[in-house]
Amino acid sequence: MAATRVLVIGVDPAKLEGWDPEPVQAALARGRARFEDRGIEADWCLVDLDDDPEGAITAALTAADHACVVIGGGIRTHEPLLGLFEKVVNLVRRHAPDAAIAFNSTPEDCADAAQRWLP
Repeated sequence: MAATRVLVIGVDPAKLEGWDPEPVQAALARGRARFEDRGIEADWCLVDLDDDPEGAITAALTAADHACVVIGGGIRTHEPLLGLFEKVVNLVRRHAPDAAIAFNSTPEDCADAAQRWLP
């Protein structure tokens, strides 16, 4: 398994139209702090759905070795993004084949999701 480094992949809440991103941004900040509190290095790839999300995810996956990739609920659970979710899983398999794949419940519990799979 790769070094103890985690990649979190999600949708950038600031790039979504028609709603207030601040609550999600605050939850993401709390989620980042939980990684820091546990001494886990975490990279974040928050994609703009209108600006080549697959390219951004590929770049993040190949930028470092990750022991685990957490795929956020914004990509996983929003039915119109099912095709993107499938692409993300396959990008992880292709570009980070040794990484575990984890799923969070909220932006705040990304560290918990990752820790289930970290050595």
